Amino acid sequence: MKPYRITFGHIEVGATARKYLNEALNRNWVSEGPNVERFEVEFANEFGYSHAIATSSGTDAGIVAMAVLHDLGASRGDEVITPALAFVSTANCVLAAGLVPKFVDVELDTLNIDPRLIDAAITPRTRAIQVVHTMGKPCKMPEILDIARRHKLMVIEDACEAHGATMNGTVVGKFGHLGIFSFYAAHMVCSGEGGMIVTTDSELAALCRSVRSHGRRRGELYFSFDRIGFNSKMNDLEAAIGLEGIESFGETFDLRRRYLLRLRELLAPLQDRLILYRDSPGEVICPHAFPIVLRNEKESVEGLYSYLEERGIQCKTLFGSLPTQHQAFRFLGYPEGAFPVAERIGRTGLHFGVHQYLTNEDIEYVADSVKSYFD
Repeated sequence: MKPYRITFGHIEVGATARKYLNEALNRNWVSEGPNVERFEVEFANEFGYSHAIATSSGTDAGIVAMAVLHDLGASRGDEVITPALAFVSTANCVLAAGLVPKFVDVELDTLNIDPRLIDAAITPRTRAIQVVHTMGKPCKMPEILDIARRHKLMVIEDACEAHGATMNGTVVGKFGHLGIFSFYAAHMVCSGEGGMIVTTDSELAALCRSVRSHGRRRGELYFSFDRIGFNSKMNDLEAAIGLEGIESFGETFDLRRRYLLRLRELLAPLQDRLILYRDSPGEVICPHAFPIVLRNEKESVEGLYSYLEERGIQCKTLFGSLPTQHQAFRFLGYPEGAFPVAERIGRTGLHFGVHQYLTNEDIEYVADSVKSYFD
């Protein structure tokens, strides 16, 4: 692997994680067990969720959440509205559950789904709206929830990049019917791999628990399968690492927020060249990463990308338009230009890490590198 100075994130296993790892090893059983149950309880308590259901990845959390729609009346081939700009798993989980992603363009100033475009995308086959709190910035939930109520649609919040983000004091994941999280290395809570589904609805929680375990009837010792399901369970080794992430969440969040705010401050002189994403009134953005978009929509971000990589700063693009800029989704038939904002961000946007293992000097180095490129 390239020796980056600034990475997206990594794992450092401390005393708490080692304690729970050793407990699992001493039990001679590392599949779903006491650590997973403890992780679910502590995650729910940390953020105030009624139910938390651990899964093997954030993607599996999405697949399970989408598959639950079949128990609520959806049929194979029904649609889920989802943003055109997002990490690939947002669309993959819809397809994996036997449904069809109905893409909607995003807003340039938030990177999130544009509520003004949702109504026009709804058809008689629409069953849910999936929102994605991109780069930890909350979506415009009041408008989206109003649309969902009018059309009697489920709302699924992809909060994989938004642990602890709030809007008017409400944490993301509590607005919709289901919320999903990822615990990959770069995320606020890390378990190596792993994910979580949250909900306030006991019936939905029971369905998710069943679907993540092959559709098994909860509480049955024998093989009784009530629905199509998957092997999407978290294991006790992953949960052990995640428990340490919950224990240190407040400290981690505050440190990463400080780095995020410092970068905004240092790069403010470049606001004529870059779009910098800030907290809107009432918002607290989760410091998942630091996104930037070039203001000149005709300029490619490839030059800046290569320059930062050469200086040891690991970069990734801002996803791009899934249906029109990624070959995997060409079969859905969307023409180039169908999602102009997502496509523009795909050409002109990138992001890099602001994780807790960096230093103040690292943050200064990143800002100086970005500024020197434009100089």
